[in-house]
Amino acid sequence: MSDDDHIENPGTPQGGTAATPAGPQPEEIRFFGTTWVDHDGGYGLRRAGVAVGSLAAAAAGCFVLRFAYEGLEIADIGGFVNLLVVVMFAICSAIAFRKTWEGFGSRPADPAREEALRGLKAIGFIGSLLAYFFRSLVEAPGERLRRAEYETARARYEKRRDARTGNPSARRKPKRR
Repeated sequence: MSDDDHIENPGTPQGGTAATPAGPQPEEIRFFGTTWVDHDGGYGLRRAGVAVGSLAAAAAGCFVLRFAYEGLEIADIGGFVNLLVVVMFAICSAIAFRKTWEGFGSRPADPAREEALRGLKAIGFIGSLLAYFFRSLVEAPGERLRRAEYETARARYEKRRDARTGNPSARRKPKRR
């Protein structure tokens, strides 16, 4: 045998297989990975970071929108247009907040409609950022949904695995008459 026959993957145990547990794997959450499963790996710090970051980004967004509004004031295009811009951003932010908040609790029933709302959510980005802020005070955004899906998948996997335990070749064959 040559030395090439004994090359193993450096990231695997001696047996050559990865140490990935059998069954369904948890879905990663943005900024958290899979630390939400056991609340390890700096989970609390990540939650605090997401809360502070989303609030800071929302504040910066408000600051930018203030400059845009001042630009409209300088252009002297009229009070009606200024009012329309403010109302448009307020409505878009409210809708973006609601849609983002709903997305933490359930998967969208109609993904095509969610895709169509992408532009509206981009305009109302402050609402989405505030939804992230408020949710991260309680849990990782989307954790409750992912945990419920993961536990359901684990339960199904355990039930299937328990139903097929044993060595099929060791089973006794029924006697023929």
